[in-house]
Amino acid sequence: MKAIIVGGGIMGLSTAWGLARDGHDVELFEQGPLPNPLASSMDEHRLIRHPYGDHVGYAGLIDDAYAAWDLLWRDLGQRLYAATGTLALTGNGADWAERSAATLATIGKPMIELPEADLRRRFPQIEAKGVERAFWTESGGVLFAQDIVAALAHCLARQARVRLHPHTPVRSADLEKGHIVTEAGATHAAEIVVVAAGAWAGRLLPALGRRLLPSRQVVIYFDLPPEARTAWAKGPMIIEKTGDVGLYLVPPMEGRGLKVGDHEFSRSGDPMEERAASEDDIRPLLDRCRSLLHGFDRWRTDRLKVCFYTVTEDERFVVDKQGARGWVMSPCSGHGFKFGALMGLELARTLASDRDARAHARWAAGLAGITST
Repeated sequence: MKAIIVGGGIMGLSTAWGLARDGHDVELFEQGPLPNPLASSMDEHRLIRHPYGDHVGYAGLIDDAYAAWDLLWRDLGQRLYAATGTLALTGNGADWAERSAATLATIGKPMIELPEADLRRRFPQIEAKGVERAFWTESGGVLFAQDIVAALAHCLARQARVRLHPHTPVRSADLEKGHIVTEAGATHAAEIVVVAAGAWAGRLLPALGRRLLPSRQVVIYFDLPPEARTAWAKGPMIIEKTGDVGLYLVPPMEGRGLKVGDHEFSRSGDPMEERAASEDDIRPLLDRCRSLLHGFDRWRTDRLKVCFYTVTEDERFVVDKQGARGWVMSPCSGHGFKFGALMGLELARTLASDRDARAHARWAAGLAGITST
């Protein structure tokens, strides 16, 4: 089988990897360089964790995601991951952490609730003002995202069955007939066309515009005092929900930066526009950091970064068959990278088998399981 993939982020590259390792031919087209610094996948790190609110389907897929990453580490010859554990905090009437703990208990992944005194003793980096309940699990960690994307692109470039086309924007995709046309006017055909174009998917396939909405998100990297950096280098990831602010913190593992972001979606923005940002963009987030993190007044902003989620109304992934020869792949909504290797492997298996496409779509949406054939 031959497949064309449009998009060279983690989803497109992982699907190419899955197809190639099973002996299929792949052509992958990316509008910019590979890796592309504008892609949603391109940041120092992404989190992988079991707590998932009420989304038992996605919580249950985390072990499968870890297994897929382990397979990728073997193929890459390096492990681009560091364990941190997961600290889930809640307050101000929000209950995401409690719901996560209840959900995980149903699938045999219990979280430990920490009394306030234990929270302060175990994690003195945290001031914890406004925190009402805290839950801890040893699982979870940091995926070194841009290193993974670069290593995977390099791995695929050495494979005889894969042809990579960087700096090759695609003008149109016919998912019924199985061909694409590049901006330069060249036509390429295959048995399968997978559109994994991230925030640009709606530009290529306008019918998806209302379903897949680009969302401009700003994250902040901090320059820490030496003693704070030492403490946080052994610190946990933090997922905190306190009403209007949905904060996540990524500790500075293996020399990377410490990053804080707000998971609340902007549901606006154009991925082709200027990506400058200011602290005014995330003022509520900074205010929350000031009351949550010990010694925060001594932290200094290192840099701000703008990235784009591709958001669905219910935050579930879209991996759908479109037309006789096409698939749209958008497992994002700000929580997709952790499933990148798994999503690519499983789509490759579905493309090469007689799995039901609707069953695959429901699985990717965290609604049901799929079985191999």
